[in-house]
Amino acid sequence: MTGLELSILAFLFMLLGIFLRVPISISMVVTGFIGTWIVRGTPMPVLHQLKSLTFETFSDYNLSVLPLFLLMGQFATHSGMSRDLFRAAADWIGHLRGGMAVAAVTSCAGFGAVCGSSLATASTMGQVALPELRRHGYSDRLSTGVLSAGGTLGILIPPSVILVIYALNTEQNIAKLFIAALIPGIMAAIGYALVVFVIAWLYPEMAPAGPKVPLRARTQNLLRVWPVVLIFLVVIGGIYKGIFTPTEGAAVGAVATAALGWFSGNLTRKGFVDSFLSTAVSTGMIYFILLGAKLFTAFMATTQTPQALATWVGTLDIAPMWIIVVMLLLYLAFGCIMDSLSMILLTIPIFFPIVSALDLGMTPEDTAIWFGILALIVVELGLITPPVGMNLFIISSIAKDVPATETYIGVAPFILAEIVRVGLLLAFPSITLWLVHLAF
Repeated sequence: MTGLELSILAFLFMLLGIFLRVPISISMVVTGFIGTWIVRGTPMPVLHQLKSLTFETFSDYNLSVLPLFLLMGQFATHSGMSRDLFRAAADWIGHLRGGMAVAAVTSCAGFGAVCGSSLATASTMGQVALPELRRHGYSDRLSTGVLSAGGTLGILIPPSVILVIYALNTEQNIAKLFIAALIPGIMAAIGYALVVFVIAWLYPEMAPAGPKVPLRARTQNLLRVWPVVLIFLVVIGGIYKGIFTPTEGAAVGAVATAALGWFSGNLTRKGFVDSFLSTAVSTGMIYFILLGAKLFTAFMATTQTPQALATWVGTLDIAPMWIIVVMLLLYLAFGCIMDSLSMILLTIPIFFPIVSALDLGMTPEDTAIWFGILALIVVELGLITPPVGMNLFIISSIAKDVPATETYIGVAPFILAEIVRVGLLLAFPSITLWLVHLAF
């Protein structure tokens, strides 16, 4: 059996484990361990590798950015920033047909700017916005659909945990990836808003207009969101200007979020402790998945599968862009059985060498940044693709009395908007790279 054949068999074995609900981290560790054992003929090299690999992975200074961004998101959640964002947006546009749903999209984008997690954004904003949407007469179908889609903005609007993972695994500049994600993120928010307005125009009963709030009250509530704007500008602006590294920026953001929440009285002692506990649990899960990914990547390198695939793809008589399309379709399919972090860690060791070998008319760095944003968007799309998109599960768990089929139907127009956005970014890479070239 050749190394490539063994790798394909191991990959299918790992997917079977994931399908049978074996945790992705354990599936990766077991597959990488057994695969390397078969190649080496003895388990001893694998055991020695596991000892050194564990230390190298967990002692990486750059990896400390993850728990810091997670902690910042937890502080933001427990400080009630999501509530203030939604209230401010609803006050200004809630009197329009569909305005409350657009306010949910806007607040999801704003919360994503201090959260970095799609699941956390969907969960937090779902609890805040869903009762208000239903109280104002919005249909369950539109309410659950817009919140499922809006939650995906959490991993695209920087800072993004997934982009950090991608940058660390492909040795790319985190700041450049954050900057590259801004325009696609804004496009997503605008696209979702347009979908809501079209639905409101076609079916007015699904998205009624709300009462108009006096200007003074609107202004007062708008002033409540200044902490979110300040934190975003300090963190992203500081990283972009080179004032501090991404890790330092994450630390500044976490401290600033905690301080603003504490002095405003919204972050209680219990919320403060819960933020650290939740961050510790999430960090432990991510680190274990990272270790599994490292072990699986080492197995793939031993079999020289990435190099063999890159060579094989280079001999194909098809346009490089079609190869990218096939990869994106695979991401969409993987979204039906695993979360976004697992998808990125599982596929990057295989896909990235192939992408790097393609002649797409861009520099290697531009290609890596552009593909990273595209992969993130399609991973994000997988989170709302029925029947098992993670965001759909979260919103359904909040709206227990809404049939899952209603949520599936409600999210369908937003999926179409995402497909259009992917097509635009695929056809015009300059949309993603323009701001990066301007900034750097």
